[in-house]
Amino acid sequence: MKACIATGTYHAPGETFVNRHISDLFGGNTCVLFNTAKAGNPLDKQIMSRRNEVEVTFKKLAQTFVYMSRYGSTSLPCGRAHTRVETFLSEQKPDLILAEFGPEAVALTPLACELGIPLFSYFRGYDASKSLQSPNKLRAYRKCIPYWSGVFSVSQFLLDNLAAHGISHPRSTVIPSGVNTDVFQPAEKTPSSFLFVGRLIEKKAPDLMLRAFLEVAKSSDRAHLTVVGDGPLYDTCRALTSAAGMEDRVTFTGALPHEKVCDLMARTSILLQHSVTAKNGNTEGLPTSIQEAMASGMAVISTRHAGIPEAVIEGENGLLVAEHDEDGFRAAISELATDPDKATWMGTEGRKRACEYYDNRRLLGNLEQTLAQWR
Repeated sequence: MKACIATGTYHAPGETFVNRHISDLFGGNTCVLFNTAKAGNPLDKQIMSRRNEVEVTFKKLAQTFVYMSRYGSTSLPCGRAHTRVETFLSEQKPDLILAEFGPEAVALTPLACELGIPLFSYFRGYDASKSLQSPNKLRAYRKCIPYWSGVFSVSQFLLDNLAAHGISHPRSTVIPSGVNTDVFQPAEKTPSSFLFVGRLIEKKAPDLMLRAFLEVAKSSDRAHLTVVGDGPLYDTCRALTSAAGMEDRVTFTGALPHEKVCDLMARTSILLQHSVTAKNGNTEGLPTSIQEAMASGMAVISTRHAGIPEAVIEGENGLLVAEHDEDGFRAAISELATDPDKATWMGTEGRKRACEYYDNRRLLGNLEQTLAQWR
């Protein structure tokens, strides 16, 4: 079988889950449709941008009006863009289209219908949370989903959230992004070592996470936190550390290549991630960093947020607190900082769970089998 992978940006090095589908789905028999070009074509695939061109013709205006009425969106390829994408799909002859995010599925719904190509949508986070705050996107999802052949999500939480907004499909299932458990493996751990990996943005509450850690570090001589990532809250987090006089207890690395993150996770005992729902409604799906940490034998301290409780079983492979519960988060950090044996045990349990439920080869096989059945 051959799949056309539809995504927002290609090539996006940080989107390991998308790139894995492009490179490995159906033995790599894939082509790629995207909106925004970035970083070339390192996966050496047949590619095409669906971006609309600047043109004003009666035909395009008429097509836009029809699509808006039928599919509830004006972001669909029209005019010359429609012709280019139609030609690309006709030449590539995919057996199906896998849209990696909800908006990509919406954008390709009319073309898939016109060409008779089964279309599937994956939901991963913002597209089933923040996007639902927009009446226009809600309308488009509700109008388009009956035309899709199936829906995938990285967590049951996202499927439930879509259903709560009147968006559901009889063929829906959870298949997490997964992790390469051969690459992410535990090594000798440094006791009382902590790690954060991700964008320093509102929905990950890195400032709250850092304040909680700094309080524990005042009474725990060995506790050390490494913060990997950048973002709008980077300077805030640096300032908090400086104000506490603990620059020697927190290391800020900025963004790091995947292999360096892998090495850090192998040697670090505990992952910290205080995920919350952002003011604009944006949530996680199931953070890749948590799946990678579990595979690396790390205990996880996080929140009861989105799909996280589906992976982190409280008291077994990690500790969970309510969103914005800084006191509870601080207590959880203190508990594992002062009990390295418990952190080790939780890390071992997390590794077992990752191998059983989040190994990406098994999940890729599940995806291939489901796509073949549902198309």
